[in-house]
Amino acid sequence: MMGDGEDVDFEGALSRLEDLVGELERGELNLENSLRRFEEGVRLVRRCSEQLKSAELRIRQLEEGTDGVSERAVDVAREE
Repeated sequence: MMGDGEDVDFEGALSRLEDLVGELERGELNLENSLRRFEEGVRLVRRCSEQLKSAELRIRQLEEGTDGVSERAVDVAREE
């Protein structure tokens, strides 16, 4: 299990989500383990959503920059 998904990149989170869906779809887990996998999936979906929103913001800011590079986009990249 990957924990809360805070220290996994987008591609890693997406891959883990695919694994979780496969485990749940097979229907071989008991209820408690199914709930744990579901909870992990919800955390990963939220993390992926945050990462996508951040990427969209950076793209928008780059598009709006007069010289092709926005100061805010550079600041966001430094924070990561």
